[in-house]
Amino acid sequence: MATPTWKISGQYYETCSCDYVCPCLPGQMAVRPSKGSCTFAMAFQIDRGQHEAVSLDGLGFIVLGLTPEAMGKGNWTVGLIVDERASMEQRDAITAITSGAAGGPMAALSPLVGSFVGVESAAIRFDRNGTKWSVTSPQFVDMAAEGAMGINPNATEPLHLENTGHPAADRLALAHALRSHVHALGFEWDDVSGQNNGQYAPFSWQGA
Repeated sequence: MATPTWKISGQYYETCSCDYVCPCLPGQMAVRPSKGSCTFAMAFQIDRGQHEAVSLDGLGFIVLGLTPEAMGKGNWTVGLIVDERASMEQRDAITAITSGAAGGPMAALSPLVGSFVGVESAAIRFDRNGTKWSVTSPQFVDMAAEGAMGINPNATEPLHLENTGHPAADRLALAHALRSHVHALGFEWDDVSGQNNGQYAPFSWQGA
């Protein structure tokens, strides 16, 4: 069966339980996460999107995950929260895209996933004010971060990592996580230390 034609673009936001800066990307996923394992929440705000004939404009989703040791060793546990406004067709399309079943950037990660724990439907809210942002899904996710600035007092843009190979974007703005609360699909994570990693970027995905 032919792979569906699809394309989505918008804004991506992430916090993880690693200390700032997360070692997993510069360590090519072969290094131990800061705390031994890594819990992450990757939120995607779709500005424009299409999966075959199904519009995905204006929807959002959050990929939750736990990697028990170095990311490259696999055995990830992954779950998905999909915008409650999504129809069944839209929900199925987003699930196919995020699982890698529809091809695209997430397909490269699918061999690392040992357990997919399911999909929840919930309200998702994205708020952005300059370099500060938050993503909330009542009872499930509440995360916020602020862009990490360098020593140039006149800079208006945060520090960036380039050529990352990250599935969301190859160029990421670095951020300090202000809070991360995840209570969904068996994931339990709370952090308000201000020491954890955050990152964000515009994203643009399409099927292979």
